[in-house]
Amino acid sequence: MKITQWMMSIMILAGLLSTPAYADEVSDTVLELQHQWASANYKAADDTKEATFKALVAKAEALSAKHADRAEPKIWEAIIRAGYAGAMGGLSSITNAMPQMEKGRDLLLEAEKIDANALNGSVYTTLGSFFYMTPGWPIGFGDEDKALEYLSKAQTIAPDDMDANYFMADYWVEQRKYKKALPLLEKVMALPAVANRPVYSTGRKTEAAVLLAKVKKKLHLKVAK
Repeated sequence: MKITQWMMSIMILAGLLSTPAYADEVSDTVLELQHQWASANYKAADDTKEATFKALVAKAEALSAKHADRAEPKIWEAIIRAGYAGAMGGLSSITNAMPQMEKGRDLLLEAEKIDANALNGSVYTTLGSFFYMTPGWPIGFGDEDKALEYLSKAQTIAPDDMDANYFMADYWVEQRKYKKALPLLEKVMALPAVANRPVYSTGRKTEAAVLLAKVKKKLHLKVAK
């Protein structure tokens, strides 16, 4: 994957996850981070994204430290770090972004040990996404086989999750297996909006619609106007 494609993919990854919140203090704070992420990712001007995500990383890191025994803050700290990585600009962006992705990966592996099923199994959706969007050696830790393993686990846990389907589809597009991607993207478009996350839901479905149009064009299918 080209570096420019990787940085664009990381911005899409920052959209994770479509999981519902649970009624406790930690989940309320995580939901607040999700709303702040949605504003940063879909509404913030490009020249403010990096600073906005940097501030969100600090908030997420503090929540993870305060609740070290919970998986949810670690998952969302990892996702926000991916957003921060994707928002970095300049020639040194790849050098500065990779440590954020590595830290995010490590947080996800810690979260898996605490509760692999937390947030609809989003540990696996996020890990899978990290492994296929990140360049391989010598630049990064990308691994397409690991990506497929994790994404498959995510779909097993939450077959109707918006992101579990979207990122599996995106993986197949990266592999140029468009027939496998098509039904997954159609499913994303048919799923209801995620409760309490309207900005995210609209943003993800918009991304899915763009990818679906690309897939249909590759398969020589009619694209809806």
